[in-house]
Parts: sequence; C-alpha cells; structure tokens
Amino acid sequence: MKIISLFSGAGGLDLGLIRAGHQIIWANDSDLDCVQTYRLNIGDHIVHADIAGISPEIIPCADVVVGGFPCQGFSQANLKRSKSDKRNKMYRHFRAIVKAKKPKYFLAENVKGILSLDDGKAMKKIIEDFSNAGYRVKYQLFNLADYGVPQTRQRVIIAGTRNDLPIEKDFEFPPPTHNKDKESVLLPWVTISQALNGIPEPGAEPNLPNHIYSTYKVTLRNFTGHRKTNPNKPSPTILARGDGKGGVCAIPHPNNHRRMSIRESATIQTFPPDFKFIGKMNSCYRQVGNAVPVIFAERLGEQLNKSERSLK
Repeated sequence: MKIISLFSGAGGLDLGLIRAGHQIIWANDSDLDCVQTYRLNIGDHIVHADIAGISPEIIPCADVVVGGFPCQGFSQANLKRSKSDKRNKMYRHFRAIVKAKKPKYFLAENVKGILSLDDGKAMKKIIEDFSNAGYRVKYQLFNLADYGVPQTRQRVIIAGTRNDLPIEKDFEFPPPTHNKDKESVLLPWVTISQALNGIPEPGAEPNLPNHIYSTYKVTLRNFTGHRKTNPNKPSPTILARGDGKGGVCAIPHPNNHRRMSIRESATIQTFPPDFKFIGKMNSCYRQVGNAVPVIFAERLGEQLNKSERSLK
C-alpha cells in the first residue's frame, strides 16, 4: 500500500512498513536531526516542517496514514503530565490530515499513559474525533516483548478503518509471537543479553556507527533509568527526552558497569546495525527512544497486507 507518514522521527515505523512491502510516499517531521537521519537511511521523501503549517492539499493521497504523534505529554514518566500539555493536541493535526486525505486505514502509536490521561477522557475524545472523521476505530495496549522486541515496552496502537469499507475488511491487530512463559507454544521473550550478544565494548570496533555512550554515572536505585538491568530479561523501556532538553538517561548495560551506547539502544529498538543516527549524542539517544521498534512495525505492516488482500 501507499503510505503517508506523520511525526516520522528517525523512521523506525516506516522502515518496518517498508520491510513488510509497503511504500512510503510522503513523510514529515519538524526535527532536523530526525529528518537528516531519515534521509540518510530511508529516503528523500521526508519533508522538514512543522505539521501545524502544512496544508493537507500538498500531501499526496494514499491508502494509509500512519504516525506516532508526540507522546511525552501523555507519558506516565512525565510527572508534570497534563491534559493542557500542547503536545497532547498534536493528534488533531494527524486527524485533520486523515479527514482530508480519507485513506482506507490509519495507524497511530502512543504511550500507555494516553489511556489514563484525564481519567480516560482524553482517549475517549481522541476516539470520538476519529470516529467523526469517518472511521471505525479500535485501540489496544501492547507489550512489544510479545512480538520479539527485546524490551518490555508498552505502547498503544489506535487503528481506523474507513466506514465505507465492509466490516470484514477491518484492520486486525497482530497476534503475539512471543511469551514470557517458557512452556508456551509461542517463542520465548528475547532477553537484552541475547539482543546485545556479539556487540563489543565501545571503541573496540571503530566502524560500528553510533557506538558511543553517556558517561552519566550508573547509580542503581528504584527510579526510572536507574534500576538495575536484569541480563536474563528483556530490556526496560528505552527512554527519550522528547524536547531535546536535559541530559541523557540511558538504560544501564546488562552488565551494569555503564550505560548502553546509542548503538546498543538502537539494537534493543531492533534497528539494523548499519542504521546511522545523525546529531549530537543527546539527539541520537532521543531519536532512538522515540522510535517504534522496527520489527513490531513490520508486524503491523503484515496486518495491513492482510487487509489489502481482503479488499480484492
């Protein structure tokens, strides 16, 4: 299918969709480092601009609109989160483009905190707005470790199917492929040690891109970004600072002797080893942390393929 990508970031979602056989025909992000990373690794079809100033008329028509609209205002890690946070209204630009272009499907990704913001009223409003735009809307909370991502990353996917399509053509969420129960018929969760196996210490392989790390001291305590990393479990959620301010808070390496490098964090996000991030260290960590893990995006792309086949 032909896809429009909004809030594209470094391109984790887009790369997974491409791997599933789809074509990204237009993409957008307001962060220059993200755009440069995207162009280097994925293509020149990304537009560097604030989405608030983009008219839907200049965007081509497509089968699907996707995007992870800014989520930091929704995040439970944001102790100051509020329904008035301006980042929480970015979905309205996403909705305006969906309403104007009328794709068959849309997919929006966000953090778990979106479900509880304002006692659930924010999510109810989002669903109502997309429904009024002409779509049958569903959402689901996922633990991405259940899809082979070596990380206990919880994310919400909001999916819409245009009302004029038959109900049997609705987009269906992907079934899990992995499970923490070793006795399950599904594959076992991928641990952080398994994912990072073979990656040398920083400096040992100079040709490995972005293999540098924050020297922010590892002080193991029960606080986000400071908890001890269990090498026999999936990684904790790879973190990001959405506005680019403040220092890096990278997850401790499974050996807990330092923080993970940008390359290691990207590996946990299932980016390929030759995917290079552009920008200063803080920016690169942020790009990685904000991304949709590539292999989960690929699973979403495979579900779009099933929907496309059912339309024929």
